[in-house]
Amino acid sequence: MDDRPDHELIELVLSGTAEAFDALVRRYQRRLVHTLEHVLGSRDDALEAAQQAFVSAWKNLGDFRRDSAFYSWLYRIAVNAAVTIRRQRRIETASLDLLSDRGANPTDLSPDIRPDHRLTSQEHVQLVRDALGTIAEEFRQPLVLREIDGLSYDEIAKALEIPIGTVRSRIFRARQELTERLRRQFPDEFSSRGESCGQN
Repeated sequence: MDDRPDHELIELVLSGTAEAFDALVRRYQRRLVHTLEHVLGSRDDALEAAQQAFVSAWKNLGDFRRDSAFYSWLYRIAVNAAVTIRRQRRIETASLDLLSDRGANPTDLSPDIRPDHRLTSQEHVQLVRDALGTIAEEFRQPLVLREIDGLSYDEIAKALEIPIGTVRSRIFRARQELTERLRRQFPDEFSSRGESCGQN
């Protein structure tokens, strides 16, 4: 069943074959969580948003319009779930950040304070993710969908329900902001990476 196209699986679900929806979950769960993690900056929030999205998709599958990709529709539901999760945890997150700042170890200096520090690949990834997290969500979302999830501009426009021209302009601005942040913070480490981010 897993090799059937989305539209066939959807028809099977609507006709009462619950196993067909399990196939859709297996097909898109990892991809959805991975994308949401970059958008939200938290794997736990990404997992929760994805779970809520699949439950909502199951309940509302009859409302799905076949003129768009199932994943685009699913992602739109997940974004709404993520907004709710973020709103609920805003105060808690702020409190945890404050405690983390106060409890910082003086020896845990950031790379820009320790010029002899050589960044590992894992640290590179985290620094880029941190910089990405500082970009406004309306610009970050389309960039993540394009660069990390590999969606086309048209698919992103449908997923976010915005014009394709807006998608292009927001991705362009997000790339510029990300490049500038990395260049300012780590000029030596990220100059080549930053320049490549601004292309395409």
